[in-house]
Amino acid sequence: MPELKCTVQTCRHNKNFLCDLDRIQVGGSDAKQARETCCDSFQERSGDTYSNVTGEASASTNIHCEAKDCMYNEKCECHAGKISVEGSNACRCESTECATFDCKG
Repeated sequence: MPELKCTVQTCRHNKNFLCDLDRIQVGGSDAKQARETCCDSFQERSGDTYSNVTGEASASTNIHCEAKDCMYNEKCECHAGKISVEGSNACRCESTECATFDCKG
């Protein structure tokens, strides 16, 4: 399970740069660059509310990845040691990205 750091402070699942979901979805099936990926699990925060899906935010999260050309994607699961999801002022998932994405070959 990769260690996840998330800088998307506008996401309701972000708690101190960690995610409170036990599994996220990274989109961008045809991505060739990080900016063509996104966190499909993003949900915009309203006010100061946080969701409380797993009870606590964790550094380790299962990551289902649709970016088929990423070197860390093995059968739609991310196998990078650490990943970073970015998009500090995002208001929709398309404004986020998996900054760890690295295109094969």
